[in-house]
Amino acid sequence: MTAAVPAGRAQQPWHGPLAEAMAEALPRLYGVAPDPLLSELIRALTSALERGELELDLTGPPPDGVSAAAWPAGHGAALKRSGLAAVSSDPADPPAPLVATATGGIAWRRWYEQQESVLAALQERALAPRLELVTAAAQSQVAAEISLRNGLDPQQQRALQALLQHQLVVLGGGPGTGKTSTVVAMLAAVISLNPGLRTWLAAPTGKASSRLKRAIEDRCAVLPESLALALRALPCSTLHRLLESNGERFGRNRNHPLAVDLLVVDEASMLDLNLATALLDALPPQAQLLLVGDPAQLPPVGAGAILSELHRPERWQQLGEAAVELGTTYRNAGAIAGVASLLRHGDRSAVLERLDRLSPADNLSWLRSPTLRLPLELEKRMLEQQRELRRLAEGFSLDDPHTADVLLQQLEAFMVLSPLRRGPWGVEELNRRLLGERFNGGPSRWPPGTPVICTRNQEEADLANGDVGVVVQPSGGAVLFAAAGGRTPAEPKLIHPARLEGAAAAFALTIHKAQGSEYETVCLLMPVTQHPDPRSLYTGLTRARDRCVLITPEGTDWLPGG
Repeated sequence: MTAAVPAGRAQQPWHGPLAEAMAEALPRLYGVAPDPLLSELIRALTSALERGELELDLTGPPPDGVSAAAWPAGHGAALKRSGLAAVSSDPADPPAPLVATATGGIAWRRWYEQQESVLAALQERALAPRLELVTAAAQSQVAAEISLRNGLDPQQQRALQALLQHQLVVLGGGPGTGKTSTVVAMLAAVISLNPGLRTWLAAPTGKASSRLKRAIEDRCAVLPESLALALRALPCSTLHRLLESNGERFGRNRNHPLAVDLLVVDEASMLDLNLATALLDALPPQAQLLLVGDPAQLPPVGAGAILSELHRPERWQQLGEAAVELGTTYRNAGAIAGVASLLRHGDRSAVLERLDRLSPADNLSWLRSPTLRLPLELEKRMLEQQRELRRLAEGFSLDDPHTADVLLQQLEAFMVLSPLRRGPWGVEELNRRLLGERFNGGPSRWPPGTPVICTRNQEEADLANGDVGVVVQPSGGAVLFAAAGGRTPAEPKLIHPARLEGAAAAFALTIHKAQGSEYETVCLLMPVTQHPDPRSLYTGLTRARDRCVLITPEGTDWLPGG
């Protein structure tokens, strides 16, 4: 039985009190004398869970709240005296809640061992010989035909070959590097060779799964009609729906495995330890798994960033030919792509230099606000979006599918993103400004045109965490959602607000909630935060399909790495 890992950033207020409680409880429960340095270390390790991290690097800079003068020698000595950390993850070691890692860190032992088990299972799949169903000559011929027809570059061809030869393939790359086009070619190859292959597409959120389905459908035009039809017919869902989650446990497991031969998981950067454990438990031993994602994006809300761990140099090398990183950018060109690339390489000074050189012709602009008050340009643009959504919502008719189409498309025309939920630049305040006194009333009181985001999975309503709809009837009489996993406007759903659990207004979203989504224009707020993370800026920028407006305070404290 595996241990559930706290979902850190989803519930930010807990980590402070929990850190204090753990700092007091662990020494007491294990009969260890109080030690201020040990307490600091436990608090810092607990707070790391907020960032989705199970491990604290003892060779890096001192974390917040830790005595810099004693770091790390004093804290390491206090930890050694306490006996709270095992020197390895050997089950024969005496019971200890922490473990010293091979990379010079300290981690929560039970979760670290669970993570190591998941990573070992993935590596075993990558290196296991795949059962050959066709000859090598047939594979080579199909690979050559698909590569030529789809115009694959050498790295994309490597990815295609990897799926023909390995049970696990990890496909990485930044935005616009052709990950989806490569997946289409990979699927076309394996389905050409085995038309009866049971293939399923999945992603961690409803929005990401719907986007994956549409993206694959859009890229099928280069394929022969029979292959295009086969790919368009592939089922697509959230991982929770695929694994038959009921909120507490998963219906699919090793005793009731998934009926799949190939599972494609997009946006794998959002795959946390709990979900990865459940996925591997339910995946048949001979089934193939294709993980697709950008490791530079924000880690998952829950602890244990599996994709990032796989991209550690030593693990990446161990995966061999089963690991492919795409590097050539084919879309999202311009300043957005340029700054994103610099962020990927951790070059803070170059990011600032590039931002300073932005021109009106660039698809990225930078506004600096001297106060906490938001720029008038942002407020004006948000009001314009609110008015347009209301106009389209009031014109919605069940008898005219086109009205649903244009309304749902408008939701993706513009979005405001922030790393914060609360505060002057937090999404709650932004949504409150537009809804006024109706904000606290929930969707039943919100006017037509108000975007609504689901914050949990609701199987009975066929809604997934992250699905975004829009109020279409006065006084919140109904909320319109696109069909799950399908193409807008096919079979839109009307849901009564009373059926929505934990719904929130979505004129503005946190960057985490926007993962797996794209918008034509993004206004990205980057205030000064306690733990600035370059992945927040990177993820926010790359949500923009056409244009991004970056809004920051004066100075450079908002940019991580200073």
